[in-house]
Amino acid sequence: MATYAIGDVQGCFSELQQLLNTIAFDPTQDHLWFAGDLVNRGPDSLAVLRFVRQLGHRAITVLGNHDLHLLALYYTDTPAKRNDTVQDVLNAPDAAELMDWLRHQPLVHVDPTRRWCMSHAGIPPHWSIRKTQRLAHEVETALQGNDHTAFFQSMYGNQPNQWHKRLTGQDRYRVIVNYLTRMRFINAKQELDLVSKEGLDQAPAGYYPWFDDKGSQQRKMRLLFGHWAALEGHVSHDGIFALDTGCVWGGHLSALRLDDQQWFRVPATRSHLLLSPKGSSL
Repeated sequence: MATYAIGDVQGCFSELQQLLNTIAFDPTQDHLWFAGDLVNRGPDSLAVLRFVRQLGHRAITVLGNHDLHLLALYYTDTPAKRNDTVQDVLNAPDAAELMDWLRHQPLVHVDPTRRWCMSHAGIPPHWSIRKTQRLAHEVETALQGNDHTAFFQSMYGNQPNQWHKRLTGQDRYRVIVNYLTRMRFINAKQELDLVSKEGLDQAPAGYYPWFDDKGSQQRKMRLLFGHWAALEGHVSHDGIFALDTGCVWGGHLSALRLDDQQWFRVPATRSHLLLSPKGSSL
């Protein structure tokens, strides 16, 4: 029995199946953790959603920004973006069931026994794991409640770009979502830069990767995150693992076996996007 954490699939169903063949995944014994962004930009988001959902308790997925975008498209009149490839999901006969399942997935998954924590973009360094779980639960309650449409209508935006406990309502939800699903660069005030999407050598002046913060409160927990394809799986800290290796960009789809931290990778069949992850619109 093994547990594997898998980076951003983004509709790359063929590569996901190749990766599961590579690790000899046994759905009766093994478990899969998905770091979010199951959907969008790749060719077969519908197959990915159906597959992960049917795995039941054998699969855990946290929500990524593309997953939330899909939910907003379904539940509101949010316009699709030029590179969106989720129309097959929106038109599917089982769309309602899939979307209800997706919006009931968490933003953060914590395994305290094995000391693993996973979220899509990472964990803000000034938040403890307990605080992260508490704030994530606030958003999850809004997502799963009867007024989830209002949440999706107000979800988008880069402001506020800094957490404060006095924030309320949709501003509070938005900044929590942005930290957990869109974060890359921060500064000493813990302000988010949500424009820059390049690699480590392209940090805006005064900003640095969130995992380089010296005041991190999560040192006793090993962290898993996706979202940042330009990292190509390379992070300089022990105990922090970047899972997104840019499959949808023509890179690889990767899995980390949590039991011994061994990597498994399969190459993308082809690039589904014209840009590279450095300088992309992800």
